[in-house]
Amino acid sequence: MKPSPACIIHPNDDLECVEDKPAVFALFAARGEPYLAKTNFLRRRLRRLLGDSRWASLRGVAERVEYWRTGSRLSASLLQYTLAREYYPDTYIQRIKLRYPAYVRLVSNNAYPRTTVTSRFSGTDSLFYGPFRSRAAAEELEGQFLDLFQIRRCQEDLVPAADHPGCIYGEMNMCLRPCQEMVGEAEYASEVARVRDFLASDGQSLLLTVERARDRASEDMDFEEAARQHRRLEKVQQVMRSRDEMVRDAGQLCGVAVTKAIVAGCVELRFFLEGQWLPALNFRLDGAGLSMDARLREVASRLETESRMTLGRRQDHLALLSRWYYSSWRDGEWLGFAHRRELPYRKLVRAISRVAGQEQGTLNF
Repeated sequence: MKPSPACIIHPNDDLECVEDKPAVFALFAARGEPYLAKTNFLRRRLRRLLGDSRWASLRGVAERVEYWRTGSRLSASLLQYTLAREYYPDTYIQRIKLRYPAYVRLVSNNAYPRTTVTSRFSGTDSLFYGPFRSRAAAEELEGQFLDLFQIRRCQEDLVPAADHPGCIYGEMNMCLRPCQEMVGEAEYASEVARVRDFLASDGQSLLLTVERARDRASEDMDFEEAARQHRRLEKVQQVMRSRDEMVRDAGQLCGVAVTKAIVAGCVELRFFLEGQWLPALNFRLDGAGLSMDARLREVASRLETESRMTLGRRQDHLALLSRWYYSSWRDGEWLGFAHRRELPYRKLVRAISRVAGQEQGTLNF
């Protein structure tokens, strides 16, 4: 997400040459850190900071202002993040007030793994399911899908013992009771693998298993079992319908945001692949003889992710996506997909057409 070269102005320059449009800017003084902000009206904001005002003016201390035009709230948010990492490497999270969303984490640092709700990434072998709109939504879905399996719900660092008191879930046959040595590590690991497959496949692994069991029971004329499996199938479907479109294995989350661009005759495509934002692409609406579908396929074939993305930066990118997607000020269109090979080109063409047909409005940060 490296920003394009900035436009530079100095305190004594005529501000009339600056367009009064959305932008991200950095004001540099002789000493100290730059002041970084985004604004809806750049010229008006700079007049307040550098011009004559009843409030304090920075004209006497400012050396220069660098600014970057933005076409959407999403591009402004991502650009501000990139610049904040450069200017404030130790405090950029606080500077841009980035809030980490909630995830359901499959914790693997114990011989008997469990799930928990967290907003921090840790442990490279853990699976993070999300991001969720709120912590309450994550806790609700966690409770719902755990009813479909028999892994433990206790939060202790489990050390099994025959005299362990256990819990109510074990008494209700909703847990394999590893705490009381009722199962070994291998048997418990098999149930954990089912949970991991369920989360990684967005519930499809369990749906297929239950559907096969229902159909097999029906073929064997065991209608009571078929009815029981059908009720279980409906419960799985209800659990998966209760989640937002964004919620899935965070490490494999893919999608594309279509927003307005500052370049005439273009829309801006921002692909999000495997938990990371890729650089913005200005996609021309006129194709010089080529169909939009064909040009999109060519664009998708050239996409490359950063192979050395750290866990911390991946967490930041997911937080930026979550902040935009779940916000009241979201602009443009979001199109999620399971893998780049499954990019729905027809839907993407329609999304581009809708964004291109929108009237230019005022952006509110």
